[in-house]
Amino acid sequence: MSGFRPGVRLGIDVGTARVGVARCDRDGLLAVPVETVPRTDAAPRRVAELADEYSAFELLVGLPISLNGNETASTADARAFAAALQAASALPVRLVDERLSTVSAHAALRESGRSQRSSRRIVDQVAAVVLLQQAIDVEKSTGTPAGVSLTESQEPT
Repeated sequence: MSGFRPGVRLGIDVGTARVGVARCDRDGLLAVPVETVPRTDAAPRRVAELADEYSAFELLVGLPISLNGNETASTADARAFAAALQAASALPVRLVDERLSTVSAHAALRESGRSQRSSRRIVDQVAAVVLLQQAIDVEKSTGTPAGVSLTESQEPT
């Protein structure tokens, strides 16, 4: 676990209708669902409130990249949400590749016996858990935080 930065992080899965939020414990042992936030203008502020409530030190926003590595309209939407989140919170925001997190979440819910219809309200939270756990695992195995900071991603190349 060398190089792992202890502390609570929030994982955020941005959707067009809902935003899934998950958190991990201080030691990064387990990511758990927190809340599904309706996707309104107030969503970034609500996620910032959750970060304060859980004493998070970092926000990890899932960045949906297509399987071939290209950015999509969803990628731009997630970047815009991350920017609004950074404006609503003083915490650092990192963009984390979340390819297949929603697919993995649906598969896990199906395996637990839930239909897609009955999972609709929690699938975003489960996707946030998946992306957060992957980010924690990357940092623990490499000693480097997963993804890229929002500020770095906005710098001209």
